[in-house]
Amino acid sequence: MRKNFLFALSSLVGVIIGAGIFGIPYAISKSGVIPGLFYFLILGGAVLLLYLFVGEIVLRTEGKLRLIGYAQKYLGNSGKVFITISTVLGLWGALLAYIILGGDFLKIVISSILPSASGVPSFYFALFFSIFLSFFVFQGMKFIAPLELFTNTLFFFIVFFVFCFGSPKINFQNFDLANVKNLFLPYGVILFSLAGWTSIPEIADILKSPEERKKLKKVIIFAMTISIFICLLFSFTIVGISGKNTSFEALQGLVPYLGPKVIFFGAIAAVITLADSFLILGLSSRNTLLYDYKIPKKTAALISCGIPLVLFLAGLRNFIGIIGTVGTIIGAIEGIVIIFIFKNAKKLSDRNPEYNLNIPSFIFYFLVLVFILGAVLQFFPSLN
Repeated sequence: MRKNFLFALSSLVGVIIGAGIFGIPYAISKSGVIPGLFYFLILGGAVLLLYLFVGEIVLRTEGKLRLIGYAQKYLGNSGKVFITISTVLGLWGALLAYIILGGDFLKIVISSILPSASGVPSFYFALFFSIFLSFFVFQGMKFIAPLELFTNTLFFFIVFFVFCFGSPKINFQNFDLANVKNLFLPYGVILFSLAGWTSIPEIADILKSPEERKKLKKVIIFAMTISIFICLLFSFTIVGISGKNTSFEALQGLVPYLGPKVIFFGAIAAVITLADSFLILGLSSRNTLLYDYKIPKKTAALISCGIPLVLFLAGLRNFIGIIGTVGTIIGAIEGIVIIFIFKNAKKLSDRNPEYNLNIPSFIFYFLVLVFILGAVLQFFPSLN
């Protein structure tokens, strides 16, 4: 039981800590420390509830479904349409973001080892990143879960190493308290960074027995706590060192302060965490098509990994634009639909769940307000 608990915990942490973590330092450097902490507090709590909602929905329902299937079961065809749009586009958009950033960081790693590779465009590294990881998506969770445990352990070690190496260079004058002009900038970035609730059915599949499934709630809470701590540690270390020179992807702005060796280790950490998230979300997309639309397994895997790659080849390579759309607009749609699925599942469920949340009604209204307000803000770029 302990082994599966660790695999489930590691897999969920791997999903949460993805590409978005590298955009958080830039957002906080522009908005200030107080708005950054505020968004982590509000969105961290809201996203944790969504994870727990999905977990209870899974435990209340017989059979193998994914978010689209749950929406159809508890909300009908209209719910299925909304969640299909948000889930499929969200997963493919996130995978596309990982391909883009994975190629950039993989080039840094390879070029540091083989200087002759520095002239090779990031495009080819991104192709390799996508095709290599797609092989594991075709193989399934039994290959991915043990790999997640290893790579997450290695990633945490590297983040800790960078923190220890860079902490003496932290200058507290680099921490602005607040900047009204960029007050809303961290919203979409942090929401994208923490979102990953579509993977909960995969996490539940790791926990086989009824006794293990009782631990799902603990897995979710532990994973969110660990992920938020890592995001905050990473972000405030970067901002404390590079201040207003913090770059979009966090690492390039450190070169004048820590040198290319730290960038090399940071790029390794980036490749590891992006690979983690790509694997779990790729599998989630595959299983959504497999279980909710009855598409054959290999075809579902080909679509899940192939569509993001096709979009990348077609020229969609604006990392910031992609995570902004996925993290806010699509994330908000999913969040609101999940709330309604959860409320109906309480009344129409097939079985008694291993945990049962008692949520006051005003919390639901507050969550809907948070997600709608965040989506509306994306239409006012001057505020961001």
